[in-house]
Amino acid sequence: MSAVRYPIAANAEAAFSVPVGRSARRTDASAIAGADVDFLSEAIGPAFATREAALQAYAGRLDDEGASIAPEDRYCELRELSAAAPPRPGRAKPVRPIYRNGRRWPVAPSPPETVWRLSISYWRVLPHAAEPAFTPPVPEPTGRRTRTVAMDPEALKARLSQPLRPVAPQQPLDIGLFEVRPPDAPHILMPDE
Repeated sequence: MSAVRYPIAANAEAAFSVPVGRSARRTDASAIAGADVDFLSEAIGPAFATREAALQAYAGRLDDEGASIAPEDRYCELRELSAAAPPRPGRAKPVRPIYRNGRRWPVAPSPPETVWRLSISYWRVLPHAAEPAFTPPVPEPTGRRTRTVAMDPEALKARLSQPLRPVAPQQPLDIGLFEVRPPDAPHILMPDE
């Protein structure tokens, strides 16, 4: 069985039409692109009302009843998506029950209208980072020592606009969230249900 060879490109449209190359592994894709890559799956192209219309438009790119493509070329697939706009992030409003005709809840709404779109999985070439990798900041003096230093209003305003930074990195927990040490045997960890 051969692995899927995903296209390498800067965006989904380029991956579908003119990829830089194709690779099954991240290391090979980075070598071909000459930069770091990230794996993505994105919907491209127009939306189709039926699956058959989408299969006809992308004939030769997808597996269907009439044709089969090679295993290494299976980086495209059809997905059924909601035709409505995506919901806004946040909490959904609670629904109040309706007591009518001996029923507590109203009749469920009809299912949303759906469309079919082509989804392509590919290696996206990441832009070169202009700045170097993260270096931890040098801890500034904190506490009473900084309070004794006289500061002009502009320096104080600049100090207050900076984000708070820890003096040292947070240490990992020695036990898990749902583990406890029994009082009679503190050297044993027991799962807490």
